[in-house]
Amino acid sequence: MSKVRIYRPAKSAMQSGRANSRQWIVEFEPSDRKEPDPLMGWNGSHDTLAQLRMRFATREDAVAFAEREGLAYDVADERPLKQVKPKSYADNFRFDRVV
Repeated sequence: MSKVRIYRPAKSAMQSGRANSRQWIVEFEPSDRKEPDPLMGWNGSHDTLAQLRMRFATREDAVAFAEREGLAYDVADERPLKQVKPKSYADNFRFDRVV
């Protein structure tokens, strides 16, 4: 029986957006070790499920998929989504602004 990991990825450090951090990801745990290829020297394995990453809109959808397929799963702790407070450049020059 395969084991999967269900989690929501962290925000990318390279950009300020949070576009890919709202979906839940189901990822199979590796079942085979990686070995260097004798010809090219690249790392690889015979485990094709390690290449598979599925995205779901909600945690419940991801858990339902794992249960429907009979997969053992481990759910990572849910992080609360950070609410972005809209800001305006004009607020810097408001008359009632407190310094």
